[in-house]
Amino acid sequence: MLLSTLLQAATTTASGFVGQGLGAMGAGLAAVGAGIGIGQIGGKGMEAMARQPEIMGEIRTNMIIAIAFVEGAAFFGLVIGFIVALK
Repeated sequence: MLLSTLLQAATTTASGFVGQGLGAMGAGLAAVGAGIGIGQIGGKGMEAMARQPEIMGEIRTNMIIAIAFVEGAAFFGLVIGFIVALK
C-alpha cells in the first residue's frame, strides 16, 4: 500500500525532484532501519548468551539467520528506493 502510494506520487509529480527525494529518503530509511535492527539482534543475543552460556552455539546460529533476513529486507528497500528515485 505504502509502496504503491510512493510510486504513484513519484510518477504524477510535475517535476521528478519530488520522486527522487522520496526514493532517496526511502533508501536511507531502509539502511537506518537495518542498522537499528541488527543492533537490537546483537544486543539481545549477547544478553541471552550471558544468561545461558550452554546454548551459545544455537543462539549464535539464530542471530546469524536473523541478521541475514534483516539484511535481505534492507537490500530490498534500497533497491525499491533507487527505482523510485531513478524513475
